[in-house]
Amino acid sequence: MTGLWLVGIFLILLFFHVPIMISLGVASVVYCLFLTNTPMDMIMNTYFTSLDSFPLIAIPFFILAGDLMMAGGISGRLIDFCRALLKSFAGALGAVTVVASMIFAAVAGSGTATVACIGGITIPEMIKEKYDRGFACALAATAGALGPIIPPSVAMILYGVICQVSITKLFLGGIIPGLLMAVGLIILVHVVAKKNGYGIHHEEVVVDIPPLGKAFKDAIWALMVPFIILGGIYSGFFTPTEAAVVACDFAIIVGLFVYKEFKVRDLPAILRRTAMTSGTVMLLVSCASALGRLLTLERVPSQIAEGLISISDNKFVVLLIINVFLLAVGMFMETYAAIIILAPVLLPTILTLGIDPLHFGLIMVVNLTIGLCTPPVGVNLFIAARIGNVSMERMFKWLGATLAVLIIVLLLVTYVPQITLFLPNALS
Repeated sequence: MTGLWLVGIFLILLFFHVPIMISLGVASVVYCLFLTNTPMDMIMNTYFTSLDSFPLIAIPFFILAGDLMMAGGISGRLIDFCRALLKSFAGALGAVTVVASMIFAAVAGSGTATVACIGGITIPEMIKEKYDRGFACALAATAGALGPIIPPSVAMILYGVICQVSITKLFLGGIIPGLLMAVGLIILVHVVAKKNGYGIHHEEVVVDIPPLGKAFKDAIWALMVPFIILGGIYSGFFTPTEAAVVACDFAIIVGLFVYKEFKVRDLPAILRRTAMTSGTVMLLVSCASALGRLLTLERVPSQIAEGLISISDNKFVVLLIINVFLLAVGMFMETYAAIIILAPVLLPTILTLGIDPLHFGLIMVVNLTIGLCTPPVGVNLFIAARIGNVSMERMFKWLGATLAVLIIVLLLVTYVPQITLFLPNALS
């Protein structure tokens, strides 16, 4: 019963718009002080021990790599190369947004960074090419959802640390779902652009597209980044944490000496921005870990497992229920916090039903990633709307179609396990 009080305090604080990190911490402290005999020392220890993990070091380094890529001119060259590659394709710039987001995601591992970086360039360009503003922003926001799915992924690192699942295998498992999402969005762009005359085929649009050879030459260093990072991880040459450091080193070298887009004097500002983002994520991890430990002491995870199994012992039905639950959670809760809180809560149910934790990890990440693009708290939507100077209501007309693509892939990932397990099993 006291476990319900703990959850209730947390939800009440969220209802009053208290920041999620503070809500987590206050709920844990109030619970220990007034509702139980659990010593406060345990909470303090959990704050520190939850961060004492080598794989978690990868998170600030991947965030730094993304910030360096944004400042180093890599994203702009990726977009020029993709435009030269797809110039005769109906809706080419929309497809470029998806492809460039996918490539950038293979460096930054963050959905919000992907929208800010790629959408910041392509949304104004799509508007110039007579794309509907709402469609351009909805597409960029949804393409940004590839960030946590295409490896490397901060969300997968968190799930792997919490549930003791191989992070390298999670990265491998995310490749096919990410590609399916990208292909689905490109098909959607092609159909919508052809129907509405968006892009360079519009009679009023004149676009200067660089020759493919020149665009490839300019982008070669940018294109090498994901191959170096992912190739090194999958070959076993270095761990995901070491790969994050390599990504930072490569981004600094390319930004300073090859593209020369930023100077040494710009590094402190970049590092300051990274420190603020990383600090927020790490504080979130520590506070959510403390709440999760208290929930475990109150046997909340096992009670949820028993409750779900009492509804049905058919794993397909239970997975459908969990999918609906996670989609709802993603609409209101930040992705990283949801993973930290809910992964240990739902894991007993998954193990009882004989579902591979690796498979479930991808289901969870895809579910909560869709939450980045759903109101009322979809961060990607707010970033894209601000870039495109458009109201959220105007985006809703198109958001249903783009989200439908992601949900179809989610259902495939859920009920066809080989989509996520094929590559980890084949290459392990």
